[in-house]
Amino acid sequence: MAGNKNAPRVEASSHSSIAELARLFLKLGTIAFGGPAAHIAMMEQEVVRRRRWLDHERFVDLLGATNLIPGPNSTEMAIHIGLLRAGWKGLIVAGACFSVPAMLIVWALAAVYVKYGSLPEASWLLYGVKPVIIAIVVQALWGLGKAAIKNFSTAVAGAAVIVLFFFGGNEILLLFAAGFAVMIVENLRRGWRPPECGLWAIAAGAPALTASGATTAAEPATLTALTLFFLKIAFIRADLVERWHWLTDRQLLDAIAIGQFTPGPVFTTATFVGYLVAGSPGALLATLGIFLPAFVFVALSSPFIPKIRRSPWASGFLDGVNAASLGLMAVVTWQLGRAALIDWFTITLAVVAAVLVFRVKVNSAWWVLAGGILGVLWNLAR
Repeated sequence: MAGNKNAPRVEASSHSSIAELARLFLKLGTIAFGGPAAHIAMMEQEVVRRRRWLDHERFVDLLGATNLIPGPNSTEMAIHIGLLRAGWKGLIVAGACFSVPAMLIVWALAAVYVKYGSLPEASWLLYGVKPVIIAIVVQALWGLGKAAIKNFSTAVAGAAVIVLFFFGGNEILLLFAAGFAVMIVENLRRGWRPPECGLWAIAAGAPALTASGATTAAEPATLTALTLFFLKIAFIRADLVERWHWLTDRQLLDAIAIGQFTPGPVFTTATFVGYLVAGSPGALLATLGIFLPAFVFVALSSPFIPKIRRSPWASGFLDGVNAASLGLMAVVTWQLGRAALIDWFTITLAVVAAVLVFRVKVNSAWWVLAGGILGVLWNLAR
């Protein structure tokens, strides 16, 4: 079939594929607790292990690519998968379906918060959910590790990133350092050849792309200012609390907490802040502002992934980034584990869940549901 050879490869494009994407990412957007590492682990289980839409190596390449562009990583993974599965319609459907359930949940919680001045109690539910999420992430790390750790140099790069992160290394710098280190080592091993110009253009442009997205917003809490502010990559306390006085410190902490204990992308914290500042219109526009760049960045970067993989130099760079991404995911898993495994019950639940997810092929949603129920029952029984 004739077409642009540089366009992203589409795995399927039927109406059934669109419907299947919608069902999958609506489900994940509703039950995917635990932050980006947990979300990506659940996507790996669904699209690699269960549906076999992608193999582990291609999934890891997408993971590495999402770490090189700004924005919410798990949402970008959903958008990448949708684009590969069903083209541009799939891009929109997957990204929207993954984000909208979380947005609606946070929107509702924001309305309750404004009316009653406090957050609903969710600790019992998360008490049992978090250990199960740890088990699911460990399973994903095992599968992705076999694809990402291809040789000695990638193994060293992944291990070095873990060590350097604990010594305060910057995530973006670690990603690029690992990419360039593996690229140089692997090409020296194969025999030195001049790199393609395209690699350096991509590598030189990526840091600028990662730092992009900052915009200037007017001080009054207008809808336009609010929307433009959420085009930024992260929340800046100095702006929200001290400069514009849109929120108090307590409100900002509560907004971050909402993003952490609700399912789906943690960037839906923007929905909560938007509602506090400007009601329902603010919630909608803040959400659009924080997520819209992800669709654009994925659409722009996706055609480069096959090109990078075909080039010996660029492929080495991507291998290093993939190993670094896995190392960072392992660090996040360790941090999540320290927060989730707090007593003998949660440790036991995590161990049992780990055995089950490796040995029993059951949809991850059921494990998450079971963990939540057990957590609630255990707290009621105490």
